[in-house]
Amino acid sequence: MAAGSEGNGSDPGTGSDRSRKDRTPQGGTVEQAKEACLRLLAVRARSRAELAQRLAAKGYTPEITEQAMSRLADVGLIDDAAFAAEWVHARHTFSGKGKQALAQELRRKGVAQSDSAPALEAISSDDEAARATDLVRRKLRTLPANLDREKTIRRLVGMLARRGYPQSVAFTVVKAELAERDTPDFEPPDSALAD
Repeated sequence: MAAGSEGNGSDPGTGSDRSRKDRTPQGGTVEQAKEACLRLLAVRARSRAELAQRLAAKGYTPEITEQAMSRLADVGLIDDAAFAAEWVHARHTFSGKGKQALAQELRRKGVAQSDSAPALEAISSDDEAARATDLVRRKLRTLPANLDREKTIRRLVGMLARRGYPQSVAFTVVKAELAERDTPDFEPPDSALAD
């Protein structure tokens, strides 16, 4: 055994040398900061502000951080407008988030309004209503059948509000879906009359 490998307490095959460098850059170099950003970006897309926060937490100076991120931005790896568009599309489509919630999430991630506005405008009123309708239909399948109408409305509107849908959209969608669900109790649907 070599005395050098025993004394530093790290095994070159485990990657612990890399994690030690990431924890204590003491200002670090631009190349180290770029590598740290690339590792973060390999996990998921991130905003410029998120990357700056992570680098600051690792001890990189603001000057080194800015130089590294500028280089990555020059080659297109950091782009807040593209990040916002990707984030909005994914969170609206797969998590069912409304525009209000998405705008708040992007603000928390440090994305400027000038970068987030075009991404949010890509969601039309019809898109938002359609996604809210889908969420209400799914939730209706899991609600107890004996739940009274007022509690049902409160639960469904609350669920949509927590996901960032405006109150007007929530009430409109919920009332329309409840009316559609309750229609067979009051009058037969058109398809039944055709038989």
